[in-house]
Amino acid sequence: MLSRTASSLYWLGRYVERTDFIARLVEATVRLDVLSPRPAGEAAWASALAVTETDQAFAKTGRDISQSSVARFLTVDTSHPGSIVRALDMARNNARAVRTALTKEAWTAINGAWLIFDNRSSPGGAMATLNLVEAVKAETRGFEGAVHRMLRNQTTWFIRLGQAIERADNTARLLDVKYHILLPKGESVGGVVDRDQWTTILQTVSAVTAYRWLYSEGLKPANVIDLLIARSELPRSLAASVEEAVEILNLLAKRTGLHGEADRMARTRQQRLARTKSGEVIARGLHQYLQGFIAENDNLHMAVGRQFKFS
Repeated sequence: MLSRTASSLYWLGRYVERTDFIARLVEATVRLDVLSPRPAGEAAWASALAVTETDQAFAKTGRDISQSSVARFLTVDTSHPGSIVRALDMARNNARAVRTALTKEAWTAINGAWLIFDNRSSPGGAMATLNLVEAVKAETRGFEGAVHRMLRNQTTWFIRLGQAIERADNTARLLDVKYHILLPKGESVGGVVDRDQWTTILQTVSAVTAYRWLYSEGLKPANVIDLLIARSELPRSLAASVEEAVEILNLLAKRTGLHGEADRMARTRQQRLARTKSGEVIARGLHQYLQGFIAENDNLHMAVGRQFKFS
């Protein structure tokens, strides 16, 4: 496979995963905003900007933080790279570059998601925004299903590798922002607002039901942290994303013969995470741990590019 093709497939996976994550984040934040008092709603939208690293870009617009302004910024705004429409545009561009490697179903899902935003300048009110992101999620699920039904070869492996690395980054940023930014000043840990916000995190990573199955106690921040970091049963946990990256790199090594820096980094990270206890992470500093993980994940991303000679 040409390195240019491998790069397009990898980035296709990343951008589709990013699209799905932003859609889920917007959906969960809209629901929290509707249920929360005004200051908590504003804090939730501020955190959504922080998670997607678009807070500085939004600040330059001069707009107040509100459901209407931030939801528009994260969905249909083309002026910055952190919106759903921009992520979909990049996904579609990469899909077009490798069109012959994709099935009709995979291409249709990408193109269908992109067409949702054709000539659209606003996500509408709360209900319209929920309908919009639900339509996006349906298409990204369709793409993921199509990929799983494709031949299990380099095409699907590079897509899945991009998804795994993007997913790890998204979950780490989501958890980091919540723990240090999202809780409004004056609100107690474990209070009503705090519980709503932890529930929002679970909703964003589709883990509300999983949490109930795995933990018999009520909603506890320590358990949410444990679920998102160490429980590989949850597909969007750090542990699951790390394991998937190792698995796919092994498959690529067997098929291509390219085995190197990225493989070593991924295995080392997996071994270290397998020994990690969430309670110890919290005691030593969750923020520091997550920032280190995010930096390491970015280093792995760059190592993948070097190993497979992405152009």
